[in-house]
Amino acid sequence: MDFFEVVKRRRSTRAYAAKPIEAEKLAKILAAANAAPSAGNLQAFEIYRVTGPEQKRELARASLRQSFIAQAPEVLVFCANPERSAARYRQRGVRLYALQDASIACTFAMLAATALGLSSVWVGAFDDDAVHRVIGAQNDHVPVAMLPIGYAAETPELTLRRSLDDLVHQV
Repeated sequence: MDFFEVVKRRRSTRAYAAKPIEAEKLAKILAAANAAPSAGNLQAFEIYRVTGPEQKRELARASLRQSFIAQAPEVLVFCANPERSAARYRQRGVRLYALQDASIACTFAMLAATALGLSSVWVGAFDDDAVHRVIGAQNDHVPVAMLPIGYAAETPELTLRRSLDDLVHQV
């Protein structure tokens, strides 16, 4: 699929069909996340793959009871790994670059899922400590975003976007 078609088709989907994701597609999604640019190419992020029904229900509870998370066959939790970035960039790596690295990787995974005919939604509203416990993350891994992925059971409407005249500022 053409990149601009992928961008055009991406929607925030909150209902998933009870159909597993093919292993080849999941591998491509993870490879896309791994190919994301990162500060100093340090890849200061970790991905936790959650497939167990009880763990997905716990993630849904930790996310202000967003029950659709438990419907998705796969939930990828992207965590910043500040220590990886701190080694080279000190506090800026801890405060900013590791978060950016995890965010960019999540975006690449989201776009890859769309290109493969799957749907997802970025989830950022959650209790960090609860998510950390559910995924059994190392102490220094900081949850940044969750990405439920699956086949859509709905077709969300296109949402309005700001006009470029309002959004872009020439300096």
